[in-house]
Amino acid sequence: MPPSKKQRAAIVLQTLQEYMPEPEVPLRHSDAFTLLVAVMLSARCTDARVNEVTPALFALAPDAERMASTPWEDIRRIIAPCGLSDTKAQRLIETSRLLLERHQGQVPASFTELEDLPGVGHKTASVVMTQAFGHPAFPVDTHIYRLARRWKLSQGNSVEKVEADLKKLFPESTWGKLHLQMVLWGRQYCPARGCKPSCPVCSRLA
Repeated sequence: MPPSKKQRAAIVLQTLQEYMPEPEVPLRHSDAFTLLVAVMLSARCTDARVNEVTPALFALAPDAERMASTPWEDIRRIIAPCGLSDTKAQRLIETSRLLLERHQGQVPASFTELEDLPGVGHKTASVVMTQAFGHPAFPVDTHIYRLARRWKLSQGNSVEKVEADLKKLFPESTWGKLHLQMVLWGRQYCPARGCKPSCPVCSRLA
């Protein structure tokens, strides 16, 4: 008899904890603001590429006040390797201005207030809430969406449904760490083109 979703979830949790007990946050940052900026830049861009451009960007504009006052062209030039640089530069400036107007330049620890900012959707807000503020959240990116379906933890056809299914299967205390583990696992062991034969999760779920 094939394992139930609960049994599969337990195998996933145990295996990821065994192989990746202390996953590192892929995007380099020093505080909530630099994390927010890095996550915004990561849209349609690899974390590695974001990490290449953010040192220069944060040297120029490390906080909302300086980002808001930095010329658009200067920001756009630095972040050009990340793609969509025209739009991303404008959104970084607009978001920084709103942080100054509404939150004294600080990143709010609130889903509603974060998602009210230009270019900040639910996934970005979830990443900031869990990684910057330790709030229970389960951001679902393309890796997690793929793995949840491959591991038969969810058959949801939307990010929202997959997120809801995963939150039901795993304890709230594991969400933030498990998000990182699944993202890194998808890159290393279970890429989009197919599970590698050595993938311990897939072999244990077979």
